[in-house]
Amino acid sequence: MLDESKQQLGIMALGDALRLAHGKGLDLVEIAPNAVPPVCRLVQYGKLLYEEAKSHKQSRNTGGKMKEVQLSAGIDPHDFSIKLDQATEFLRSGMKVRVKLRFRGRQRVHKELGFELVNRFVQGVAACGQADAPPRMLGDRDLNVMLSPLAREKRARETREAPPPAASPVSEPPAPPGPISGPPPEAQTSGPAGQ
Repeated sequence: MLDESKQQLGIMALGDALRLAHGKGLDLVEIAPNAVPPVCRLVQYGKLLYEEAKSHKQSRNTGGKMKEVQLSAGIDPHDFSIKLDQATEFLRSGMKVRVKLRFRGRQRVHKELGFELVNRFVQGVAACGQADAPPRMLGDRDLNVMLSPLAREKRARETREAPPPAASPVSEPPAPPGPISGPPPEAQTSGPAGQ
């Protein structure tokens, strides 16, 4: 038998344990019924339930979280890159991502365009995650694929650096602005007009 501070009190008869619990204003709770002899504890029953619920909540697996990213068949390239960045962030933080593309109206006739778009999306997040299975149709309108994060040591690191500027076709820098007042330099060197 254990007391309220989990200290062993030794083996006791049931009547003696009940009298001790009643004298302290506590409950006698059997915590290991299969042990020989069974192990009991003096505790407030409500407090015991609260502690068990709290420990169960803390031990719950947080790796099962999932996010969803929705695409459309006619998505703008900028919107596509935004969705790609969101999915990459979710995968970096260890969450699964469901990519869902819904065909609307006449888009259902050209499902191959949707498959191309989703496959391009899967290739875009390849540094952080991989598809569990190839994209597949669910029903007649929805194209889905599930992405799982790669192992932590295989994921790409987040880079916040700006991409290098593209080379411009102009090789010379623009001239600094001239004086605000006065005629342009060409007008100063030429003579009067009409002579």
